[in-house]
Amino acid sequence: MRLLLDTHVFLWAITDDARLSVAHRVQYIDQESELYLSVASIWEMLIKLGLRKLSLPLPATDYLHRQMEKNRVHAMTIRVSHMVELEKLPPLHRDPFDRLLVAQARAERMPILTADPAIRNYDVDVL
Repeated sequence: MRLLLDTHVFLWAITDDARLSVAHRVQYIDQESELYLSVASIWEMLIKLGLRKLSLPLPATDYLHRQMEKNRVHAMTIRVSHMVELEKLPPLHRDPFDRLLVAQARAERMPILTADPAIRNYDVDVL
C-alpha cells in the first residue's frame, strides 16, 4: 500500500518516539508499505529548525536524506495536480503544510499516515 507520511509521523518513526502509535509503527515497518514523504514536509522541518522549534542533526538535509534512504521513504514532489486539489479544499485546517499533504494524498489517491485529528475533517483516507 502506498502511504503519505505526515511530517510528525516521519519524525516520530526515525527517532523511535513513543508518540508513534502501534498501528502507525506496524504500517511504517511493513515491507509491503510504500512510504512517501512530501518535499513540503522537508520544507516544514527546515523552517521549524530555523525557528528553533525542532532539533535535528546538522546538516539537516543530509540527515533527513539518509533517514529517508535508511527507512525506504520516497520523496514526493509537488505537482500541478496537487495544486488543483489544494485549490478545491475548504478552509478546514489552518496549517498550509497539512493542507498541501491532504491535496497530495487526494491527487495521488493514497492515504495519509497521521495523528492529526483535523486532517480527518477532509475527504481523504487517513490511517
